[in-house]
Amino acid sequence: MSKKKKNKKEKIETLEDKLKYEIAEELNLIDKINKVGWGGLTAKESGKIGGLMTVRKREMKKAKEE
Repeated sequence: MSKKKKNKKEKIETLEDKLKYEIAEELNLIDKINKVGWGGLTAKESGKIGGLMTVRKREMKKAKEE
């Protein structure tokens, strides 16, 4: 009798995760992500999300310093 091990750890959602989903939703990519996952995005789509995340983080950091 073998026991199945659960290797999948429950992930804690971070601020970056929330930001990534928020931007994906704004770009109307959330349906695609839910259907095929993050790996199903094109390089252009992933780059757009990453670029906007960088801009937003920079803005948040600047607002925090002021």
